[in-house]
Amino acid sequence: MAKKPYYITTPIYYPSGNWHIGHCYTTVICDALARFHKLMGEEVFFLTGTDEHGQKVEKEAKKRGVTPLEFVDPLVAELKDVWKLLDIGYDRFIRTTDEDHVKCVQRIYQKLYDKGEIYKSEYTGWYCTPCEAFWTEGQLKDRKCPDCGREVALQKEESYFFRLSKYAPRILKLYEDHPEFLQPKSRVNEMVNNFLKAGLTDLCVSRTTVKWGVPLPFDEKHCSYVWIDALSNYISALGYGSEDDSLYKKFWPADLHLMGKEIVRFHAIVWPAILMALGEPVPKQLYGHGWLLIGGEKLSKSKENARPELTDPYELVKRYGADAVRYYMLREIPFGSDGEYTTERFLMRVNADLANDLGNLVSRTTAMIVQNFGTLPPCGKKEAPDLGLEEMTVGLFARVKDAMDRLNAPEALEAIFSLVDRANKYIDETEPWILAKDPQKRERLGTVLHELSKTCCTCAVLLKPFLTRAPALILKSFSLPEETGFEWLGSELEAGTNVEKLPPIFPRIDVKKELAAVEQLVKEKSAQKAPRPSVISSASSSVISSGGEAAVEKSQITIDDFSKIELKVGEVIACERVPKSDKLLHETVKLGGEVRSIVSGIAAFYTPEEMIGKKVVVVTNLKPVKLRGVLSEGMILCAENEAGELSLLSPERAIESGAKVR
Repeated sequence: MAKKPYYITTPIYYPSGNWHIGHCYTTVICDALARFHKLMGEEVFFLTGTDEHGQKVEKEAKKRGVTPLEFVDPLVAELKDVWKLLDIGYDRFIRTTDEDHVKCVQRIYQKLYDKGEIYKSEYTGWYCTPCEAFWTEGQLKDRKCPDCGREVALQKEESYFFRLSKYAPRILKLYEDHPEFLQPKSRVNEMVNNFLKAGLTDLCVSRTTVKWGVPLPFDEKHCSYVWIDALSNYISALGYGSEDDSLYKKFWPADLHLMGKEIVRFHAIVWPAILMALGEPVPKQLYGHGWLLIGGEKLSKSKENARPELTDPYELVKRYGADAVRYYMLREIPFGSDGEYTTERFLMRVNADLANDLGNLVSRTTAMIVQNFGTLPPCGKKEAPDLGLEEMTVGLFARVKDAMDRLNAPEALEAIFSLVDRANKYIDETEPWILAKDPQKRERLGTVLHELSKTCCTCAVLLKPFLTRAPALILKSFSLPEETGFEWLGSELEAGTNVEKLPPIFPRIDVKKELAAVEQLVKEKSAQKAPRPSVISSASSSVISSGGEAAVEKSQITIDDFSKIELKVGEVIACERVPKSDKLLHETVKLGGEVRSIVSGIAAFYTPEEMIGKKVVVVTNLKPVKLRGVLSEGMILCAENEAGELSLLSPERAIESGAKVR
């Protein structure tokens, strides 16, 4: 019998770098849902990726003196590292720069154009570059973007338009006939009251002033507007319209598009309208979840509220493990609503549930078995406490499944941990440490430990969609294979099975001490104020503009902060172009008695011949990275004017290489 297909997607992410756990929330939820459905025996396709075209990328790449692709490549690599860190098991990571995606987008535009769903006109309106969104005068809030609150610019240019307005009645009917299509219900009210009832306007779907995008097949002066490009990834990843569309036939329509509430409008109005125009079915369900908040505001790398708490996934996983980070996001945040994040709440939740309850249960159970029996003891006559514990497992899987069918991971975890809590109380009721002292109670002790072992394994199997490390360790300690799935639930454990003593898998945290350590760590990171070196160095190892808006958040620093940056005068003694790049130069720079290899994105402004002999200012304490396979061990500083032209910073007077810049 063929497996039931299940297709789940996250939105594709703009590769901005400086990832925080707010970026991870949607993807962790999707991963848990994908794992759950795989354990249900379904054939799952889990899609995520990056949205790489558009004005933002083009502008930032120009500032750094690199091509747009050179700008995004290292940022995409870092996002993949974040997903690997959190054990995200996607089936495809799509990039909008992928060749098959570009071809699919062009097919979609051509089909819409041939059907008369796209027409040429002139666009005049307000555009928010960070959100890649057009707004009418009436939609602005205090003459700023209603989504992000930042400045908008009035733009006028020749554009192609999609006939979005004609689909308003069909979208309203979709909501009415299929109430499950858009969840939670509050999102439907937002779409109807804020957009559909007010009347839809046709959507600008091309740009002539932006070149970094998919060229329209019927008019190459125009590039695709980023939202059409981005939304199409959900079907381009499946081979829509290609010679091999077998995945599309198997998995479309998607079972679930999961996203943050800020982009529901594009998914719940624009996307179904495009699919209707193409003559394709719409997704089965969209869900717009809430935000992760700090101090009542959305967690954002562009705001200071990302600073007071430890939100860096690298640091969180390094200190507490991937399971702890995943668990907090899946358990603590009420799904569909906004959730408040603090480091203290994170630590308290990890301590209470993972260390005290789950970890302690498994550690005590395996230790008592090894100490008293060596292997798993047989189960003897059951008494009232044993039956009470077993009763907790009856219907537990059904409760977990019901919660996951409703996309409610917190409720599913609450159900599982109710069994963990009951098992710990069972230990207090049966007092196995006292039973162990009485030889006459050995059979009774064996029964208690056997029941606890079965409970530990039941919890481990049920936790597999949510935690990726601890369940395997628990199952292994009871000699069950790592791949043990839901089909095992309700099974018995065989007496005499080898049991390994499992140390605490979630060591208890001294919250007060840890908060002090975290506060110091966050202060140090805030003082640096720069993105992780691997991001900024790999995006551009040569340019920090005079304004510095792209690389560093505007904020005052102290003299102590500045002293952390090591600047020296260097002399370029050799220079050549980096192969297969029209933006990068490879300089050999003498710094006193030291020689370094540096890659700089300045080939548009200086030739290799011009660079030789120049005295330059070098940041010498950046982490080395490789760019296009060439080692870069520093950053040459430049100034940048409003036109994006670069000028090397050089000492006013002759001075030896290696001299410190103060």
